[in-house]
Amino acid sequence: MSGEFPVIQSKHSLVAKHVTKERWDKVKDIKTKTCGFTIAKACACAIEFDNQHCGIYAGDWDCYKDFSEIFDAVIQDYHGIKPDAKHTSDMDASKITGNIDPAVPVHSTRIRVGRSIDGYGLSPGITKQQRIDVEKLMSSALSKLTG
Repeated sequence: MSGEFPVIQSKHSLVAKHVTKERWDKVKDIKTKTCGFTIAKACACAIEFDNQHCGIYAGDWDCYKDFSEIFDAVIQDYHGIKPDAKHTSDMDASKITGNIDPAVPVHSTRIRVGRSIDGYGLSPGITKQQRIDVEKLMSSALSKLTG
């Protein structure tokens, strides 16, 4: 159980804005199916530290549905989107346009990749056994690659 409504140290975070006592009380006793994550674990950074902007992390995919009232509000606020916004994906690289000046080349860039495999926790919530199982799964898949 997550217990009583916490004191949120990050007073100006999205967690402080959107995690109300009413919302907390609705979900405080829920543990996600995949890895037993709670709303307290999801909000731990904002609860414990005073320097968080967002302050919430999903422990697994279930967090997005089990704690949807909170996660949806935070995500919408963070991205500046409406509740009815829909994600679109277009992987056609020929449609990418930009203003890169050939005289000023890009020397480095950062690409963030988050791993998510159905049935396993995300980084904040993955259990030791799930990590072992993911390693076995990936080792098996990668061993089948050729070339």
